[in-house]
Amino acid sequence: MANLHRIFHIPPLSLLRPLYLVYRKASRFLYRVMPKGLYTRSLLIIVVPILVLQSVLVVVFMERHYELVSRRMSEAVVREIAAVVYVLENFEQDADYQKIEDLGRDALGMSMTVMPPEPLPPPAPKPYFDVIDQGLSRAISQQIGKPFWIDTVGRSRYVEIRIQLNDGVLRVFTRRSQTFASNSHIFLVWMFSTSLVLIAIAMVFLRNQIRPIIRLANAAEAFGKGRPVEDFRPSGAREVRQASHAFVEMRRRIERQIEQRTAMLAGVSHDLRTILTRFRLQIAFLGDAPEGEALRKDVDEMSHMLEDYLAFARGDADEEVKATDITHLFEELEEEAEISGHALTTAYTGDPVVRVRRLSMKRCLLNLITNSQKFGQTVELTGRFELGWLTISVDDDGPGIPEAERDVALRAFQRLDEARNQDWPGSGLGLSIARDIARSHGGELFLEDSPLGGLRARIRIPA
Repeated sequence: MANLHRIFHIPPLSLLRPLYLVYRKASRFLYRVMPKGLYTRSLLIIVVPILVLQSVLVVVFMERHYELVSRRMSEAVVREIAAVVYVLENFEQDADYQKIEDLGRDALGMSMTVMPPEPLPPPAPKPYFDVIDQGLSRAISQQIGKPFWIDTVGRSRYVEIRIQLNDGVLRVFTRRSQTFASNSHIFLVWMFSTSLVLIAIAMVFLRNQIRPIIRLANAAEAFGKGRPVEDFRPSGAREVRQASHAFVEMRRRIERQIEQRTAMLAGVSHDLRTILTRFRLQIAFLGDAPEGEALRKDVDEMSHMLEDYLAFARGDADEEVKATDITHLFEELEEEAEISGHALTTAYTGDPVVRVRRLSMKRCLLNLITNSQKFGQTVELTGRFELGWLTISVDDDGPGIPEAERDVALRAFQRLDEARNQDWPGSGLGLSIARDIARSHGGELFLEDSPLGGLRARIRIPA
């Protein structure tokens, strides 16, 4: 292994590990800051390269074009000023320097004045973007080589330059447009305007491409919650239409399977109920005989088990979702519990009107309440609506279910009489039916420890 490292120049693991850790941290950071939506990510793929390209163009433009042109213009202005300084230093002038002023005004387009000898002012403040100051200072130092003073911010349209002469100070006012390229903003405005137009077109295009995916996701979510999705039609790109057609075919197969199962169960239900009715008639002829009472209990238990099986197999797909007042539903359950001789305490907070399948929700809660009444003396039914979620809990003070066995308790045909330390008849479908109803609403059923000391069955569904 050591020879391989030397031959192929493979870094040792001690050096690769820090790089791997840096990669892990960078990946986690990008995962946190990256947007989660497909539309935003797709937009970033288009916007980021445009912004990078614009930044590169701006840098190249400022360094190669703008600064170069501004430097050439500043050198040309300083070259003219240097010629005037040469004339003043080497040729005799009038006492009022009128010819120099006329020369600057008529031939050079500058205002020139020779002032009496005096110290130059302190350095003027420099602007943040001091291309003019740098170009003029460099040109004056190279071409004139005398002390100077520059003010590029004192006047909005002019630049003031003072040159220290042997017997005075030459003050020059020149237009700012003579010292730097003043039309550079046109290029920047056109570049950024074009980019904004391209980004706007990309946003519209991406929105149209993402919309079919959103419709497909909404249709799949509605179908998973048992809501009708008859108005869904495949659209969009070829791959999106292919996924949409696959969803439509899957929905049809599931609906067809449910219809076949429901039809079969309807026939089985009719046949079995006919047989149970015969049993009841035959038992009725036995009168008050002890064996007749035992048979009657067995028939009743078989009837209840048959209803549980059919409810579990049939589901609640045929029931429509409607606006339901949960407080009224709680009151009905409380009254039914009182009639059956059980105590039930109810409480609800939040908006009481939510969209659910009323009969299915009642069956779900009734199964949970009945299960708690079997094993506990005190049963509480509480609910709340918060942030678009409906949460309903059923608590009891019974023996509860160990945490390791709660997943088993939610399976169909599973009974945990030993966990509850009881021997109650039943089909083992109460919790399974309740969980299926919760899932058909897009939610879930959870088994937890209750504050009362027993079991808490909590359903949470979007509403």
